[in-house]
Amino acid sequence: MVDARGLSCPMPVVMVQKEVNANKPSELEVLVDAKVCVENVTRYATSQGYKVEVKEVDGEFSMMLKKA
Repeated sequence: MVDARGLSCPMPVVMVQKEVNANKPSELEVLVDAKVCVENVTRYATSQGYKVEVKEVDGEFSMMLKKA
C-alpha cells in the first residue's frame, strides 16, 4: 500500500512509480486526499497497464490499481 495522504503532486505519482518499478505488484492500494492526485496517479497507472478503481470517503480517496 502507498499512503500519500497529505502530499501534493508529483510525490504521490513518484511513490507509486517507485513501488511499481521495485515490486511489480498485480494489485496496489493507493491513498490520497486530493482530486488532482487521483487524476495524476490514474494517468500514470493506466500508462503502466493498470485498471484503476476509486472510492471516496470524507474527502479521502482509496485507489485500487489492478494489472489488466
